[in-house]
Amino acid sequence: MKKYGLLGYPLGHSFSRNYFNQKFEAERIDAEYLNFEIPEIKEIKNVIKENPELNGLNVTIPYKEQVIPYLDDLDEDARLIGAVNVIKFSKGLFGKVKLKGYNSDIIGFKQSIEPLLKEHHRKALILGTGGASKAVFQGLKQLGVASTFVSRKAKEYCITYEEITPKVMEQYTVIVNTTPLGMYPNVNACPDIPYDLLTSDHLLYDLLYNPDETLFMRKGKEKGAVVKNGLEMLLLQAFAAWEIWQK
Repeated sequence: MKKYGLLGYPLGHSFSRNYFNQKFEAERIDAEYLNFEIPEIKEIKNVIKENPELNGLNVTIPYKEQVIPYLDDLDEDARLIGAVNVIKFSKGLFGKVKLKGYNSDIIGFKQSIEPLLKEHHRKALILGTGGASKAVFQGLKQLGVASTFVSRKAKEYCITYEEITPKVMEQYTVIVNTTPLGMYPNVNACPDIPYDLLTSDHLLYDLLYNPDETLFMRKGKEKGAVVKNGLEMLLLQAFAAWEIWQK
């Protein structure tokens, strides 16, 4: 039996484990998917040693960047983003296990947002600067959309929320929330942008998917903006992870 799993800490409720185990059962695939909740990334060595049947891993918070030094190779997207959420196992010389890192977040995000992009969607604001924001940045770049990061604190290569002027809102018609603001149970929170300046030309994309419609999305909808949550991206990145493991 082949094994796959999720590496992270803490793991709690895992979309990946439920999704893949249901898939294996429905498609009669002789495999199982486990959660590997490790308090430090260096324990990945024990996970690999104790599970010789492993064919692939997903990686989640807080290890998407920390895992890179433990890998033998990175694909181009993962290298550009500087974060890995899929590891493919293969046998190298003398049966030594080789680990290659990929980023399926960028695949899921691109496939999910591309059908919504119109001619006037030239520039994007990316709210937040965490690991997911880097995949969003590269994904938008590959789709021909230039992005600017927005951070609560002044940082290099970012603007702050106070610097989102009417002119910025006019030019940046794609706004992607990569922060946890508005996620269940804190459903009454949302990023601090000037919602009154939104128009029907705007596209608001929230990486969150619980609740289905965040306050960020609702405020956008009230102004006629197109809105979308991150559930499709989550599913598409899981499809992409499976395809990577089968390559």
